[in-house]
Amino acid sequence: MSALGTDLVQTRVLGAVGRGKPPVHASMSIGGRWVGAVSGARIDCIDPTTEELLGTVPAGGPPDAVLAVQAAWEAQGAWRAMGWTRRAGMLRDLAAAIGEHAEELALLDVLDSGNPIAGMRADIQSAMAEINYFAGLAGQTHGVSTPTDAARVSFTQREPYGVVLRIVPFNHPFKFASGKSAAALAAGNAVIVKPGEETSMSAIALAEIAESVLPPGVFSVVTGTGVEVGDALVSHPDVPRVAFTGSVPTGRAILRSGAETFTHITLELGGKNPLVVCPDVDPRQAAVDAVSTMNIARSNGQSCGSTSRMYVHERIAPAFTSALVDRLGELSVGDPVDEANDAGPLAFSAHHQRVLGHISRAIDEGATLTLGGSRPEGLDRGFFVQPTLFTDVTDEMAIARDEVFGPVQALLTWSDLDDVVARANNSPMGLTANVFTRDLQVAHDLANRLEAGYVYVNGTGRRPPGSPFGGWKHSGMGKENSFEELASYTREKTITITLPPRAPDWAGS
Repeated sequence: MSALGTDLVQTRVLGAVGRGKPPVHASMSIGGRWVGAVSGARIDCIDPTTEELLGTVPAGGPPDAVLAVQAAWEAQGAWRAMGWTRRAGMLRDLAAAIGEHAEELALLDVLDSGNPIAGMRADIQSAMAEINYFAGLAGQTHGVSTPTDAARVSFTQREPYGVVLRIVPFNHPFKFASGKSAAALAAGNAVIVKPGEETSMSAIALAEIAESVLPPGVFSVVTGTGVEVGDALVSHPDVPRVAFTGSVPTGRAILRSGAETFTHITLELGGKNPLVVCPDVDPRQAAVDAVSTMNIARSNGQSCGSTSRMYVHERIAPAFTSALVDRLGELSVGDPVDEANDAGPLAFSAHHQRVLGHISRAIDEGATLTLGGSRPEGLDRGFFVQPTLFTDVTDEMAIARDEVFGPVQALLTWSDLDDVVARANNSPMGLTANVFTRDLQVAHDLANRLEAGYVYVNGTGRRPPGSPFGGWKHSGMGKENSFEELASYTREKTITITLPPRAPDWAGS
């Protein structure tokens, strides 16, 4: 791997960022070159645990977007032409190279995002698995033939869009920058990643690793804010395919921007995901599983799939609540580098203030703060929030409607199955839903009636490889982690060939 930052710093991000080390002033990777922003502007990267400076990244803008798109198109033709078997082999090599730096990458995300070390180790393994999965699917972007008469041949073929923009959020920085690029690369596209501006370090480290495996320009990382470089990339007329993971308001803005150029856009957006707990389950085990579904020990509850809206049958609600308080109270919150801690801080200051604002509003609206709600005792620095539980919540309260994106759960009770289905579905979002029950008939009924793109029964948020993931309603459009995602990075072309008449003297020639 080459040195990172030809004119800014003679070091690499990978392994260079750490507490007690000098701040790393990183470059971004465009077309196989390490560059700063044309404007020279930069963004601070703050350790959310210590609130100290880890380093800086370029604050890209429209001129950088133009350069990135041009470089991607220059690289894409050869990448497509090499064929799927060679692309698949390079993707497997990329996954293996990531594995060689797994511990460094996990630690880098811990320092940059505040997520716990165990969760970030799992993220690296998940990213490698996703890259290998799409490497295995790379040959499936084939077409089909259509029966016709003897004078014609008709068939389809799938062709890559050419250049794909992947905009990823702050909550799983490396996993999303790498795993969510795999399908587009496997299909023959060059990929530009725009990471979350608060957590860009590991995407730059990924570009370091990729330059030793992939052809120059096939994978680029452009850092900066969504308003500046993100919008410039989305609205660029030569970016025909955009995939975004993030908030509902930003998803709407991307759709509006992409409409001008008829860009193919898929969105994986937020969720206010219901968990319906039926009276036939063990309430203590259900409470343990309900904490697992919140992803507190994976990403401090900063997950679009977290089941933060729990509907618990009134018969078992007291036992469930008691067990839930016990389990949440067992979680150790502190420095996420320390393996003894289950959870760390939220990713950045503004988000920390948003989550505290949700908690304050819930109290003002009359919900009972049963656990947590503030900074843990003894942690005076860092963007920490205790695991928090609200009870006596009603459906009209904001804490039952709005995505908090932090370690905050709301508990509501129910007694009638039809009523709880209507309440669970009474949300503009529909990403996931979960049902805890031992009754297969109830499980099947609820799975069919809940309005969500992914329904778990007795699940804790873990998905089998290849199971399509994507939301309904305001939670997005399109599917990921499956063949459907791979196909979405291609366009189908139909070709019909009318055969010329046979020459009259052919039989005698």
